[in-house]
Amino acid sequence: MQLLTPDLGLFFWNLIAFLIVFFLLKKFAWKPILQSLKERETGIADALATADRVKAEVSQLKNENEALLQKAREERSLLLKEAKDQSDKMVAEAKDKAKKEFDRIVADAQQAIQQQKNAALTDVKNQVGALVIEVSEKILRRELANKAEQEVYIKKLAEEVKLN
Repeated sequence: MQLLTPDLGLFFWNLIAFLIVFFLLKKFAWKPILQSLKERETGIADALATADRVKAEVSQLKNENEALLQKAREERSLLLKEAKDQSDKMVAEAKDKAKKEFDRIVADAQQAIQQQKNAALTDVKNQVGALVIEVSEKILRRELANKAEQEVYIKKLAEEVKLN
Protein backbone atom coordinates (compact mmCIF):
# COMPACT_ATOMS: atom_id res chain seq x y z
CA MET A 1 0.00 0.00 0.00
CA GLN A 2 2.92 2.19 0.40
CA LEU A 3 3.19 2.42 -3.33
CA LEU A 4 -0.26 3.80 -3.61
CA THR A 5 0.19 6.60 -1.07
CA PRO A 6 3.16 8.80 -1.76
CA ASP A 7 5.35 10.13 0.93
CA LEU A 8 4.82 13.76 1.91
CA GLY A 9 8.47 14.68 1.20
CA LEU A 10 8.34 13.15 -2.25
CA PHE A 11 5.14 15.00 -2.92
CA PHE A 12 6.69 18.29 -1.78
CA TRP A 13 9.83 17.92 -3.89
CA ASN A 14 7.82 16.87 -6.93
CA LEU A 15 5.61 19.91 -6.45
CA ILE A 16 8.68 22.20 -6.17
CA ALA A 17 10.24 20.66 -9.27
CA PHE A 18 6.93 21.01 -11.13
CA LEU A 19 6.60 24.67 -10.11
CA ILE A 20 10.21 25.44 -11.10
CA VAL A 21 9.73 23.77 -14.47
CA PHE A 22 6.35 25.51 -14.83
CA PHE A 23 7.82 28.97 -14.10
CA LEU A 24 10.81 28.31 -16.36
CA LEU A 25 8.53 27.19 -19.13
CA LYS A 26 6.24 30.14 -18.52
CA LYS A 27 9.15 32.58 -18.50
CA PHE A 28 11.07 31.21 -21.51
CA ALA A 29 8.93 28.80 -23.55
CA TRP A 30 5.29 29.80 -23.04
CA LYS A 31 5.47 33.10 -25.01
CA PRO A 32 7.39 31.63 -27.98
CA ILE A 33 4.97 28.67 -28.09
CA LEU A 34 1.96 30.99 -27.95
CA GLN A 35 3.63 33.30 -30.50
CA SER A 36 4.26 30.40 -32.92
CA LEU A 37 0.68 29.17 -32.40
CA LYS A 38 -0.60 32.68 -33.08
CA GLU A 39 1.60 32.95 -36.21
CA ARG A 40 0.39 29.56 -37.35
CA GLU A 41 -3.22 30.59 -36.75
CA THR A 42 -2.64 33.85 -38.63
CA GLY A 43 -0.94 31.93 -41.47
CA ILE A 44 -3.84 29.52 -41.70
CA ALA A 45 -6.34 32.39 -41.67
CA ASP A 46 -4.33 34.20 -44.39
CA ALA A 47 -4.16 31.00 -46.42
CA LEU A 48 -7.92 30.55 -46.12
CA ALA A 49 -8.50 34.18 -47.09
CA THR A 50 -6.11 33.81 -50.04
CA ALA A 51 -7.88 30.60 -51.06
CA ASP A 52 -11.25 32.36 -50.94
CA ARG A 53 -9.85 35.29 -52.94
CA VAL A 54 -8.28 32.94 -55.49
CA LYS A 55 -11.56 31.02 -55.70
CA ALA A 56 -13.43 34.28 -56.37
CA GLU A 57 -10.84 35.29 -58.99
CA VAL A 58 -11.08 31.89 -60.67
CA SER A 59 -14.87 32.22 -60.73
CA GLN A 60 -14.57 35.73 -62.18
CA LEU A 61 -12.03 34.54 -64.78
CA LYS A 62 -14.34 31.68 -65.69
CA ASN A 63 -17.22 34.12 -66.20
CA GLU A 64 -14.99 36.43 -68.24
CA ASN A 65 -13.81 33.49 -70.37
CA GLU A 66 -17.40 32.45 -71.01
CA ALA A 67 -18.27 36.03 -71.96
CA LEU A 68 -15.24 36.19 -74.28
CA LEU A 69 -16.19 32.87 -75.86
CA GLN A 70 -19.74 34.09 -76.41
CA LYS A 71 -18.45 37.32 -77.92
CA ALA A 72 -16.05 35.37 -80.15
CA ARG A 73 -18.91 33.14 -81.31
CA GLU A 74 -21.04 36.19 -82.10
CA GLU A 75 -18.16 37.84 -84.01
CA ARG A 76 -17.54 34.60 -85.91
CA SER A 77 -21.19 34.33 -86.91
CA LEU A 78 -21.20 38.01 -87.88
CA LEU A 79 -18.06 37.54 -90.00
CA LEU A 80 -19.56 34.48 -91.66
CA LYS A 81 -22.77 36.39 -92.39
CA GLU A 82 -20.81 39.33 -93.82
CA ALA A 83 -18.72 36.96 -95.96
CA LYS A 84 -21.87 35.26 -97.26
CA ASP A 85 -23.49 38.63 -97.99
CA GLN A 86 -20.34 39.79 -99.76
CA SER A 87 -20.17 36.63 -101.87
CA ASP A 88 -23.89 36.92 -102.72
CA LYS A 89 -23.31 40.55 -103.71
CA MET A 90 -20.34 39.58 -105.87
CA VAL A 91 -22.36 36.83 -107.57
CA ALA A 92 -25.24 39.25 -108.20
CA GLU A 93 -22.84 41.85 -109.61
CA ALA A 94 -21.25 39.21 -111.86
CA LYS A 95 -24.68 38.13 -113.07
CA ASP A 96 -25.68 41.75 -113.76
CA LYS A 97 -22.42 42.37 -115.58
CA ALA A 98 -22.85 39.19 -117.67
CA LYS A 99 -26.46 40.16 -118.50
CA LYS A 100 -25.39 43.66 -119.55
CA GLU A 101 -22.58 42.19 -121.67
CA PHE A 102 -25.04 39.72 -123.23
CA ASP A 103 -27.50 42.53 -123.97
CA ARG A 104 -24.71 44.62 -125.48
CA ILE A 105 -23.53 41.73 -127.67
CA VAL A 106 -27.11 41.03 -128.82
CA ALA A 107 -27.66 44.72 -129.60
CA ASP A 108 -24.36 44.86 -131.52
CA ALA A 109 -25.31 41.71 -133.44
CA GLN A 110 -28.76 43.11 -134.26
CA GLN A 111 -27.18 46.35 -135.41
CA ALA A 112 -24.68 44.43 -137.55
CA ILE A 113 -27.51 42.33 -139.02
CA GLN A 114 -29.52 45.48 -139.77
CA GLN A 115 -26.50 47.08 -141.44
CA GLN A 116 -25.87 43.96 -143.54
CA LYS A 117 -29.58 43.81 -144.42
CA ASN A 118 -29.50 47.47 -145.47
CA ALA A 119 -26.33 46.87 -147.47
CA ALA A 120 -27.91 43.83 -149.15
CA LEU A 121 -31.08 45.83 -149.95
CA THR A 122 -28.98 48.64 -151.36
CA ASP A 123 -27.02 46.14 -153.44
CA VAL A 124 -30.25 44.53 -154.70
CA LYS A 125 -31.68 47.96 -155.55
CA ASN A 126 -28.50 48.86 -157.40
CA GLN A 127 -28.61 45.58 -159.33
CA VAL A 128 -32.31 46.07 -160.13
CA GLY A 129 -31.61 49.62 -161.26
CA ALA A 130 -28.72 48.40 -163.41
CA LEU A 131 -30.96 45.70 -164.90
CA VAL A 132 -33.71 48.21 -165.56
CA ILE A 133 -31.24 50.51 -167.26
CA GLU A 134 -29.81 47.62 -169.26
CA VAL A 135 -33.27 46.47 -170.31
CA SER A 136 -34.22 50.03 -171.19
CA GLU A 137 -31.09 50.43 -173.26
CA LYS A 138 -31.80 47.22 -175.14
CA ILE A 139 -35.37 48.34 -175.77
CA LEU A 140 -34.34 51.75 -176.96
CA ARG A 141 -31.58 50.44 -179.17
CA ARG A 142 -33.85 48.19 -180.95
CA GLU A 143 -36.20 49.95 -183.11
CA LEU A 144 -39.41 48.12 -183.26
CA ALA A 145 -42.24 49.34 -185.38
CA ASN A 146 -44.72 47.01 -183.97
CA LYS A 147 -46.07 47.37 -180.47
CA ALA A 148 -46.76 43.63 -180.20
CA GLU A 149 -43.14 42.85 -180.93
CA GLN A 150 -42.08 45.29 -178.15
CA GLU A 151 -44.34 43.53 -175.64
CA VAL A 152 -42.99 40.08 -176.62
CA TYR A 153 -39.45 41.41 -176.37
CA ILE A 154 -40.13 42.95 -172.89
CA LYS A 155 -41.62 39.64 -171.68
CA LYS A 156 -38.56 37.80 -172.95
CA LEU A 157 -36.26 40.19 -171.15
CA ALA A 158 -38.33 39.90 -167.94
CA GLU A 159 -38.02 36.12 -168.06
CA GLU A 160 -34.25 36.41 -168.50
CA VAL A 161 -34.10 38.68 -165.46
CA LYS A 162 -36.07 36.18 -163.35
CA LEU A 163 -33.72 33.39 -164.33
CA ASN A 164 -30.65 35.32 -163.16
